[in-house]
Amino acid sequence: MTFSRSARGAVFAVIAMVAAGSLPAVSMAQAASRSAEPPAVTMPDFSGLVERYGPAVVNVEVVERPQAGGRGGPDADDPLNDFFRRFGIPNQGGQPRNAPPAHGTGSGFIISPDGYILTNAHVVSSAATVTVKLTDRREYQAKVVGQDERTDVAVIKIDAQNLPVVKIGDPRQLKPGQWVVAIGSPFGFDNTATAGIVSATARELTGEGNNYVPFIQTDVAVNPGNSGGPLFNTRGEVVGINSQIFSQTGSYMGLSFAIPIDIAVNVENQIIKTGHVVRGRIGVQIQDVNAAFAESFGLGRPRGALVSLVEPGGPADKAGIKPGDVILAVNGQNIDHFGELSLTVSNLHPGSDARLSVWRGGKAQDLTVKIAQVNEDQEKTAANHSSKGPSSGQAERFGLTVRSLTADEKSQAQTDGALVVENVAGPAAAAGIQPGDIILGINGKPIHSTTELQAASKGAGKTVALLIQRQDQQIFYPLRLN
Repeated sequence: MTFSRSARGAVFAVIAMVAAGSLPAVSMAQAASRSAEPPAVTMPDFSGLVERYGPAVVNVEVVERPQAGGRGGPDADDPLNDFFRRFGIPNQGGQPRNAPPAHGTGSGFIISPDGYILTNAHVVSSAATVTVKLTDRREYQAKVVGQDERTDVAVIKIDAQNLPVVKIGDPRQLKPGQWVVAIGSPFGFDNTATAGIVSATARELTGEGNNYVPFIQTDVAVNPGNSGGPLFNTRGEVVGINSQIFSQTGSYMGLSFAIPIDIAVNVENQIIKTGHVVRGRIGVQIQDVNAAFAESFGLGRPRGALVSLVEPGGPADKAGIKPGDVILAVNGQNIDHFGELSLTVSNLHPGSDARLSVWRGGKAQDLTVKIAQVNEDQEKTAANHSSKGPSSGQAERFGLTVRSLTADEKSQAQTDGALVVENVAGPAAAAGIQPGDIILGINGKPIHSTTELQAASKGAGKTVALLIQRQDQQIFYPLRLN
C-alpha cells in the first residue's frame, strides 16, 4: 500500500498528536474489554408462541345455577361471591327474586386431543351449564369431570377429537426475572395475550383456607376472564394456571398469581382416574417461623413449620408431635417455609409412614407418623368464650392482664387453657394479642396458672413465642420484650 505525499503527512501528524497526548490513546486491553461487552437486550417476540398454542386456549362461559328464594341485597351464600372474591370485586347486587341466572366467563386450555380441558374450580363450581368456545368459533357443551377446591383446579370435557393441545412444562425451572405469557379471555376478549416476568416462585398466600399451592407470582396483566387460562414460558410450555390477582379495584394492579402446572396435572390425573383427589394429612395446624420465633425456639435461622395445634387422637398426636414443635423435614426433604409441609404431606399416600425431623427443646429429633387421608367434608365448629370475671393477675413484662377461666367457660370454649386475657399493653398489644384470647403456652411449654405465667415472664429472653387460642384457632404470636 502506498500513500501520496499529502496522505503521508496526515498520517505522521496523527501519530505525532497521539505521542504528544493530544488524542486519547486506547490500550489493547481497553479495546478488548469494549469488544467483550454483552450485546444489547432486545424485547422477546411471542408471536410464534401465540400463533402455535393460542388455538389450544378456550373461552369458558358459565350459566350459574338459579338461587332459591333470591334476595335483593348481597347474599353471603351467593356462589358468585367466591368468583368475585378471587378478583377482589365486591358482589354489590346479589340476585333479586325471579332474576335470570347469572353468567360468568373464564378461560381454559386443552390438554388432550379428545377434549379434556383444565380450568379453575371457581370458574365452574356453581355452573348449571358450561359452554366452551374455540378460536375457530366452534362451540361445545362441556361436562365438569371433577374439581378440587383446595387447589382451585377443575377438569372439564367436551365431545370432540383431533383438538390442538398445549405442551406441559416444568415450573420448578422458573426463575424470577424470566419472561412469561398469559393467554385468556379478559373481560370476554377471546385469545388475548399479555406478557410479563416472573416476580417470585413458591409464593404463599394467606386467607385462602389452605396451604396446598405455592403460587407463581408474575406481573403479567391478568383480569377477570383470564381465570383458568394458561401461563406459558418462552419455550411455549404451560407452567401455570392463572388463578388470582391482588387488587383493590377488581382489575389488574401489577400482581397476578398462577397455580404451578405440576400440581394441576397431579389433580387432573386423579380426577380423571377416580373422580376425586386423595390427600395425606397428619392432623396439625401450622404457621410460619419468623425471626422472632426462630430466636424463641433456638433455631439458627427462620425455617420449618411451627406446630400451633395438634388434633387429639390424630396421626401427629399418636406420633408424639406437640404444639411448639418445629417440623424441619419430611422423609429427608427439608421444609423451609411452612406451606411446603402441607404440600409435601398431601402428596404422601394415606396409610404410609413418614419420618419427620422435629425441632424441640433446642435440638432435632426424628419421629415417625402414619399418614391419614384428608376428609374433604370435615368442618371445624367455632367455639365462643367469655372474658367476663375478676382479674387474677398480671405479667407486666409481657403486657398482659389475665384471669382464670371458670369450668363452664373452659367447657364452652372447648379448651385446655386456664387463663384468658383481659387487657393488653406493650409487647402483647404490639404482637396482636386481644382481650378474650386464651393463653395455652410459652415457647412450647404449657401455662396453667398466673404463677407459671409470671415465672415465664421473669425468665424470658428478648423474645418469646406465646401460644393462644382464639375461637377455634390456635396461633403462636412472637412477643418482643424490652
